[in-house]
Formats: sequence, C-alpha cells, structure tokens
Amino acid sequence: MCALDASAHDSSSSATSTLPSIEVTSKRQDNSAPANPVSSTSGSPDAPENEPVTSASQKNVSGEEVNARLFSRPAEALEVVPGLMITQHSGEGKANQYFLRGFNLDHGTDLAISVDGMPVNMRTHGHGQGYADLNFLIPELIGSVNIKKGPYFADEGDFASVGAVHVNLIDSIAKSTLSTSIGSFGYRRMLGITSTKAGDGTLLIAGEASTYNGPWDNPDKVRKLNSVVRYTQGTADNGFSLTGMAYSNSWNSTDQIPLRAITSGQIGLYGALDPTDGGRSNRFSISGQLRKTEAEGTTKLNFYVVRSSLDLYNNFTYFLNEAAPGFDPNAPLLGDQFHQRDSRVIGGLNASHTFNHTFAGLPMQTEVGIQNRYDSIRVGLSNTVQRQFVSGTREDKVQEGSTGLFIQNTVHWTSWLRTIVGYRGDFYATNVDSLLTPANSGKATSSIGSPKASIVFGPFAKTEFFINAGEGFHSNDARGVTIKVSPTDPSEAVSPSPFLVKTRGAEVGIRTRIIPGLDSSLSLFMLDSASEILFVGDAGDTEPSRPSRRYGIEWTNHYQPTPWLAFDGDIAVTHARFRGTNPDQATAYADLAGYPEAQIGNAPGNYIPGAPNMVASAGVRIGERTGWFGALRYRYFGPRPLTEDGAFVSPATGLLNGQVGYRFENGWRVQLDAFNLTDSKSDQITYAYGSFLKTDALFAQCRSANPPPAAVCATGVMDRVLHPVEPFALRLTVAGQF
Repeated sequence: MCALDASAHDSSSSATSTLPSIEVTSKRQDNSAPANPVSSTSGSPDAPENEPVTSASQKNVSGEEVNARLFSRPAEALEVVPGLMITQHSGEGKANQYFLRGFNLDHGTDLAISVDGMPVNMRTHGHGQGYADLNFLIPELIGSVNIKKGPYFADEGDFASVGAVHVNLIDSIAKSTLSTSIGSFGYRRMLGITSTKAGDGTLLIAGEASTYNGPWDNPDKVRKLNSVVRYTQGTADNGFSLTGMAYSNSWNSTDQIPLRAITSGQIGLYGALDPTDGGRSNRFSISGQLRKTEAEGTTKLNFYVVRSSLDLYNNFTYFLNEAAPGFDPNAPLLGDQFHQRDSRVIGGLNASHTFNHTFAGLPMQTEVGIQNRYDSIRVGLSNTVQRQFVSGTREDKVQEGSTGLFIQNTVHWTSWLRTIVGYRGDFYATNVDSLLTPANSGKATSSIGSPKASIVFGPFAKTEFFINAGEGFHSNDARGVTIKVSPTDPSEAVSPSPFLVKTRGAEVGIRTRIIPGLDSSLSLFMLDSASEILFVGDAGDTEPSRPSRRYGIEWTNHYQPTPWLAFDGDIAVTHARFRGTNPDQATAYADLAGYPEAQIGNAPGNYIPGAPNMVASAGVRIGERTGWFGALRYRYFGPRPLTEDGAFVSPATGLLNGQVGYRFENGWRVQLDAFNLTDSKSDQITYAYGSFLKTDALFAQCRSANPPPAAVCATGVMDRVLHPVEPFALRLTVAGQF
C-alpha cells in the first residue's frame, strides 16, 4: 500500500537533518492479467505516483489496472475510482453523467478531472457548470490515475469538493501496437500506438477512429476521430513532456423518454421522440509539464492551451412550451428542441515548489504553489426545430479568469505520526457581455479561502489511520452571477447567484494490508454544501437550491491470493438530504391542487433528486501475461429519489459484464467483451419532471379555449423519464505488436 511504504521511509529519515525525497509508487500487478497489456512507461514529470497518500480514500492506480477492467465508453475507465458511477443519458459524444458520494454530479460539477495536467471541467459552459467531456481520452494511453476525495487537499481547487481525478499518460511503448474491434450495433474501432527515440527523448504517436450506432431506433451514427502526439525527455523526477491532442466527433442522440410514451405504445424502449437531437464536438490542445528534483526540494511547472467547441441539440420536454401561458393555440406545433453552443479558448499556467527542510529537528516538507486559468468563451442558447434556428434566448461573450495560491506543510513528528496542514486562497473575476439582453451584462469578482488539515497515524501492523477535514468550493456560471432579468421575459427580475460556493467536509478512515494479498480501506465521510443558486444552461436563467448534507461510508478491497487470480469489491452507502424548508415548493404544490398528473412530485420534502444511496461493484480476473485470461464485473447502481418528496424513485440497476481472451507469446491478443450479460431492461439513468406529449389529455386542455391555471400548464405531466440500459452486446478485439 502506497502510504505504508511512505511511512516506513519517513521512519528511517526522522533523524537526518534534511528530509529526503519520499517516493510513493502505486502497486502494479505485474503477474496479473491486464485486459490490454500495452507495455509502457509513465515517466511524465507530474506523475501522481510521487504523491504521498494522506487519506484512506486516496488511491493511485496504474494504467495496466485501469485497462484490465471492462468498460464500454472512455469515461468509464474512471470507475477505478471506488464508488464512482459513470453513465450516459444521451448520444455518445456528450459528456457523461457522474455520481459519487451521494452526489448527482451532472456532467462534472464538484468532480475535478484533469488529463495530462489539463483541466477537463468547463466553467460557464453552454450545457452545464463543470461540464467534463472525456470522449477525447484514449484509455490505452493512461499511465496512471491519482484519486482524491473530499476538500482536504490544498492543491485542489474549483470543482474538487467531492473528488479529484488526475489522469497521466504513458510516455512510450515497447512495441508498436495496432488493434481493431468490431461489435454489436455497428461498433467499429481502429487504434494504433507507436513510439520511437527522437533526439534525447521519446516521441509517442497514437490515433483512433470509431463508429457506433447503438440499439436505438434512430441510430447514433457516432463518427469519432482522436489523435495524440507526445514528446518526453528525462524521468518522472527530472524531465519534461510536451503533448498535442486533436479530437472530433458527431452524433445523433436518443435522449431520455417519458415512461408513459413507452407504456402507451407510442414508441418502443429504444425509441426517440425527437430524432433530430444530437451534436458535434471538437477539441484541440497542447500541454507541457516540467519537473526538477534535488535534495532540497522539487519544482513542478505545467501549462496548457485548449480550443474546444460544442453544438448540442436537445428536446427534454417535447411540447411543454406549446402549452405555456400566452402561447397561440392555433400556431403549428414546433416542439421544445433547443440548441446550446459553446466555443472557447482556455489557457493555464501552474507552478509549485516543495521544500525539504527541518524544524526543531523534525523533518518536514512545505509546498507552495500558484494556479492560473483564463477562459475566453462564446456561449449561446436558442430555440430550434429539427436543428434549424427559430429564435434566440441568450448569446454571451464571457471572459473569466482565476488565480489560486496554496501552501501545504507536512511534519513527520515520529515514525508513526505525521500532520498535513494547508490553506488555499482563490480569486475569480469575470466580464459578461450579454448580446441579446444587455441588462444581464456586467462584471464581477469574488474570493474565497479554504483551510485544510489531516493527521496520519501508523503504520501499526501494516495499518494506518487517517483523520481529514477541510473546506472547498465550486464556482457558478458567470452568467448567473451578473444576471438581472429573465432572458425570456426582461420584465421579470431574477436574483443573481454567488460566484463561489463553499463546501465543508470531514473524513476518518483506515487502510490495511495486515492480511497477505489484501489491500483494504474503510472511510466514514461527511460533506456540507452551502446554499446554492445554480445557472441552468437548458433554460438560460438561475434555479435556487437549499443547503445540503451528505454522510456515508465507503469500503474498498483488492485481493490477489495468487499471481493469476485477483478480486476487487467496493461499496459506498450515503445518506443525502437538503437542510431547511422550501417554501416556494409548498406554494407551487398548492397552486397545482386538483391536477394530480401535474402536482405529483412537487410536494415539500428534503430528498435530493438523483442522489444515489448505494453504489457497489465487484470483479474477478484470472490469467497471466500469456495464455487464456478472463474477467467478470458486476456494477450496482442503487435506487435514487427523483423528486424532493420522494414520490418518484428510480429503479436499481445491476449490470454484469464479462471478458475472455487469449494472449500469444509474440504479443498478439484476441479478446471478446460481453456487456449486460443478463440483458437487463433497467434504466441507465432516470429523472422525474413535467413534460407534454401530443397525446396527453392535459395538453389538449391547456391549448383549449378554457385552459387550467397557468401553473398547471407550465408544469406539464409529471412522469418518470428514463434512458434505458443498452441490451446484451459483444465486442471482438484483435491486437498485435510489431
């Protein structure tokens, strides 16, 4: 276990006048059977293996272990994070939906993700704050993953309150690799990776092309291209890397559909209500990292420039707008499709230095750092029909910059006790130019301070104990910070949202290797979020929510009794509730009295919609580096309340995936992956909200000469809205090394 090795090193160093560099490496299962054994090195200058583990839930995972797991889409590679569930409710080019520690993180809010030192989360994004699209990631290039949870780390800032996941890339491969995959529902994938010596360094080149239709009545028609060029020189301790990436994707999407449309026979389980939904996405980046290590300390520097764009067409409420108060009942039905556009350039520069020194004879490390980011954004929202422009809702130019300063001190008091105390301060500034509604233009600034503290006891009998506490934050959409009036009705005043929202968390945990071959950790955690007012990209305005509290327990295990057999099992149970009352909801419930199809799910309550109460996974792997290998993995996504009163609850989803294959001594591999072995018909993701179909009786009433109250027609018919699990599917991969 990483932290145990570090503590043993600390013990031997406690009497020296200068604290030597502590190297903590993730355990690599060299004898086990990775699903894709790309022989590689991960010597990137900011490789997370060098970070000491300071909480029970922190973890470093090798790229081999990541690729030994079964996953059907790139982002699912991050399910190596214990308790993290990743799913999709739309086409395969849209960012995934993330769930962790009782949070429905939407597309990334409060889960900070980085690749090669570049932040993936997009702030002030057209579709949602913290939007984290990982479709540009090639999983076979993952060298290591550093996992952190909770606001206890001074070097973690925006979006990292619930967790932070840092993905590092490999630098080279022993032999060039070419693989091809074919599978159910039009799945096709080609991947090539090669590396060669170039001057004093190594040049790595990778390219990927894939297509996919899915089981949908309206095929996804995914067309994705990916490429990576990476030059590295030196080692993980003293070296640098320079990486360029390019990604392009286009797709159709079958979004979530209301249950009543399926039960009535209007559409099938895999049908679509608006077959013109879909999108296009592009991403181009260049990033660099530098690391220099000496006896006195370590210096780290990284920069990045990202150019990205997204065009997204969605229709979640179908014909709700056609029954809105004041709508002409004689007008043709156009539907509720809308177009979200996001185009931006991001630049960032981060630097830190760790000093190795002593105080009163005690060895310690002090890290100081600065993190800078600037986004130049053009973002818009408009109404469309079959992807054709009808009217504009918002069009904004946004300049947003931030600077974070942090300091973190680690003191090794004894061979079995160390403390980590840190503090970070963040400053944000924005300038919003609202082109369609000038009243919503403005400038804003905000700052926030976040103290952190941790205590580590041990090792005692290969066991360590951790206590962690700290504060964190996430930023809100800049458009919601400067907003003054509704973009759809300028006569209606709208309250702005706070720029930065504070979170507070605490955790106690234990990690042990007392049983030979078993790595086990147990964490008890709590996280409070302050009152938030979130910008809703789908509507162009703000939506309030109350303070919340989540507490729970996580248990993580990895057991390898023999070189050819490995087990892992994780379970996370969380209690999530709003705090306080919601008087606006009570008022809305009273307004809808007498119309049960509209009022259900609007009664007052403290459930947090979409918050999972249990997430679990278990897997087994057999095989060695040559010969037969196989794996089974089960994922359980527990039921979730979908409305604050709990009137709607999602079903639980359990998926069983399997794999079998053969590795030849010459490096060739044949592999068959099977997804949803039991052919489950459960929901991949579920919501509950109001909408209108043409066939709804209430829809006809709202468009009649004597409509119900405006609140009823504005709410629509409450229903469970779902995106089904994809049925049983097979994928065959043939890969060779040259």
